[in-house]
Amino acid sequence: MEEVRALKRRHLVYYLDVFDDEKGDLLGKLVDITTRGVKLVSRLPIAIDIDYSLRLTFPEGYFRKRDLTFEARSIWSSNDVNPDFYDTGFEVIKLDREGRKVIRRLIDLVGFND
Repeated sequence: MEEVRALKRRHLVYYLDVFDDEKGDLLGKLVDITTRGVKLVSRLPIAIDIDYSLRLTFPEGYFRKRDLTFEARSIWSSNDVNPDFYDTGFEVIKLDREGRKVIRRLIDLVGFND
């Protein structure tokens, strides 16, 4: 079945840290992002069909705030091209208007121009 994507995935110049905000654990590194979803790469597999409060940390000097917290659900997981890592896709389920603006700005500032 062919995947239909409403928004183009945007890869970033930096692999930003993403934490489980409730537990404080590092879940993985951000690989790509839209205002509707994110993809992480991690050393350990991440269970699917789980709702998370994710905290994305920003590179120094880009934003007044150092991080963005939003709700997302893990919807798929697979082995990465590198067999030592796992890829997990998350659907953003709760992100306020300001958060959407921040993500768009992040993409503009540190996204690849592809």
